[in-house]
Amino acid sequence: MAFDQFLKKSSLALLAAGLLASSVATAQAKTSLLVYTAIETDAMKLYKDGFEKANPGIEIRWVRDSTGVVTAKLLAEKANPQADVVVGVAASSLALLSQEGMLQAYEPKGFKLLTAAYSDAARPPAWVGMNVWGAAICFNTVEAKKLNLPKPESWKDLAKPIYKGKISMPHPASSGTGYLDVTAWLQTMGDAEAWKYMDALHENIAQYTHSGSKPCKQAGSGEFPIGISFEFRAHQVQRSGAPIDMIFPKEGLGWDIEASALMKGSKNADAAKKLLDWMASKEANQIGSNWWAIVAYPGLAKKVEGIPDTYEKMLVQNDFNWAAKNRERILNEWSKRYNGKAEAK
Repeated sequence: MAFDQFLKKSSLALLAAGLLASSVATAQAKTSLLVYTAIETDAMKLYKDGFEKANPGIEIRWVRDSTGVVTAKLLAEKANPQADVVVGVAASSLALLSQEGMLQAYEPKGFKLLTAAYSDAARPPAWVGMNVWGAAICFNTVEAKKLNLPKPESWKDLAKPIYKGKISMPHPASSGTGYLDVTAWLQTMGDAEAWKYMDALHENIAQYTHSGSKPCKQAGSGEFPIGISFEFRAHQVQRSGAPIDMIFPKEGLGWDIEASALMKGSKNADAAKKLLDWMASKEANQIGSNWWAIVAYPGLAKKVEGIPDTYEKMLVQNDFNWAAKNRERILNEWSKRYNGKAEAK
C-alpha cells in the first residue's frame, strides 16, 4: 500500500473514531430525568417526544403506575427521594407531598397564562395543574338489556339492590379515580351519610380494581355491566365501539387534577425545571386536549363527543388540602370496611 493511501485510510479511521467518540460523549452528556407519573400510557410517548425535541440535552425516564401506587412509593422514599419530577399525578396526592415537605415550590415559565384555579394556590406553587379528570359511570347497554337493568341516573341509584354484583369500582388506595370518588362523597354527603352510602354500594360491588380505567374496560367487554371510572376512559372505550353509555350522576362529579411538581433535593433541578416549564406550555396542554375536556391552558380544550357542555359545572367543590390531610384516615376506614372485594394484586 502506498504511503499516501495509508495516511488517507488512517485519517479516515481516526475521523470515524473521533465522530464515534463525539457521539458517545454527546449521549453521555445528556441529563437523564427520573420522572414518576400516573398519566395514561396513551399520552406518555407524546409528552416525552415533545419535551425531548424541545430540549435535546435532556431525556425522560418514566416510572409509571396508578396514582395510589406512585403516591405510596414517593412517601416510602421520603428519606431518600429518587424521582426528580412528578408529572401527571393527582393534585390531592401532591398536596400531601407538599404537606410532608417533599416538594420544591416552583413557578414555571408561562404559569400566569394558566387557569389559576387548577394549580396550587400558594405562590410560588408547589404543584401546577395539567388537566382535570372527573368521575363517570360506564354503562353497557347490551348487557344491561339482557339482565333487565335500568339505566342509573345518580350515585344513589347504584346502591339499589337490583345492581347487586353488577358494579366494579377503582380501589381508592391504588387509584386516584377511586380516591376522588370517595372524597367527593364524603365532602358532599357528610361523613355519616357517605359511609352509610358506601356500605350500601359495597353490597353491589363485584370487584374493586387497582386501576381507574379498568372498571370502564370491564363494562365495555361485558365482564360487569357497570363500571365507575372517569370521563377520558369512558370516551375511549365508547369510541372503540363498545356499547357504552357515559353517565354523569346528577348529584355532581368528584374530580381531581393531573399535576406536576419538582421534588425537593432533585440532583437535576435545572433540567427538572425545564420539564415543568414545558409541561405548563401551550404545546403540552394541546397534547392533553386530545383527550381531556378541561386543560389548564384556557381556550385549548376541544369538544369531546358524549361529554356535555355543562361538564365543568358538574364538578363538586373539592378541597385538595383536606383530601390530602385526611388521606390516611379515610383509606384506613375504607379498607377496614370494604377491602374484602379488592382485586388480587
